[in-house]
Amino acid sequence: MSHSAMNPDFSALLRTPLTERLGCRYPIIQTAMGWVADANLVIATTKAGGFGFLAGATIDADKIEGEIQKVIAATGGSNFGLNFHMFQENAAQCVDLAIQYKLRAVSYGRGPDKKTIARFKEAGVLCIPTVGALKHAIKAVELGADMITIQGGEGGGHTGGVPTTILLPQVLAAVKVPVIAAGGYSTGRGLAAALAAGAAGIAMGTRFLMTTDSPTPPATLDRYVKVDDPQKVRVTLAVDGMRHRMIENPFINRLEAASPLGRLMIALRSAWQWKQQTGMSFGHMLGVFRQAVKEDPGAVSQTVMSANQPVLLQRSMVEGYPDEGILPSGQVAAAIGKLESCEEVIHGIAAEAEACLAALYSRLGDAACTEPCKETVAVA
Repeated sequence: MSHSAMNPDFSALLRTPLTERLGCRYPIIQTAMGWVADANLVIATTKAGGFGFLAGATIDADKIEGEIQKVIAATGGSNFGLNFHMFQENAAQCVDLAIQYKLRAVSYGRGPDKKTIARFKEAGVLCIPTVGALKHAIKAVELGADMITIQGGEGGGHTGGVPTTILLPQVLAAVKVPVIAAGGYSTGRGLAAALAAGAAGIAMGTRFLMTTDSPTPPATLDRYVKVDDPQKVRVTLAVDGMRHRMIENPFINRLEAASPLGRLMIALRSAWQWKQQTGMSFGHMLGVFRQAVKEDPGAVSQTVMSANQPVLLQRSMVEGYPDEGILPSGQVAAAIGKLESCEEVIHGIAAEAEACLAALYSRLGDAACTEPCKETVAVA
């Protein structure tokens, strides 16, 4: 074995299709968390050598272009991404801005059609959807995805039920594009494990939310830091009927404990309390109540709560009232005991991953030296 193979350059250990195509130093992606992934967080991620996505789905339409310009001015280029969903009202604006500013990539869940993806490809903008199931990964590649981020069930917010350790090898075996692993990552050991399994890198949301560069209010961040039991970062169906992983808090406990009619009353009170944002008038509230009595109070409450969801997120993630809103989080929050800067997080993960991978290489080198020695002894 050559000297260079036995003593690999540490930076080469972290060079992957992700770093080559996205132009970042480390194969670490900061995901687009709603009301968290603003320009400042993306700037901090980019300067530290990672790749960040702006949360275009929750930035006001009249502010998105300014946030893009802010990142470009601070980092000297458009080497970052924009996240959006096709169901948001200004989806077309996000598509146009990503192309206009020649952003390196876009990410999305409910994805654009082939025609829109073709526009991105023509402009050189990489398409990196996030999926939580094998069939969705295959479909995304068929539509033209350049890379795939798979999120295991450990991840935060709306999430699937398949753990990362099962989903990652399934998708790696089924698609030919680079695959990025998400769900449960916060350490260099995790990055090394993902790379050893065949992933091109990792994507993290909760780990970047829990940094000193995050815009999340101190009271809410404190709640994330204090959770130390992964079972307290759990999935609930109570908000909108879909799997939603979040930190357990009094609001969720009250919602889950209520009867179908009780959940409806909580949903209506919530909508009425923030009627300016939700558009709930007294007449509308009475109409919804009558509809629920005639139909299914549980189903109607889910519809109202789903409409309330942006306000509930803002209550905790923007206004700083963690007991009065919802706290989307990956289970990995329970393994993070302190806040660090994006630079400290990224560089710490990279250094630990390099050490882990270097140790593996050294074992390979030891094995190469040991085998000939055994043969020599046998001949003698």
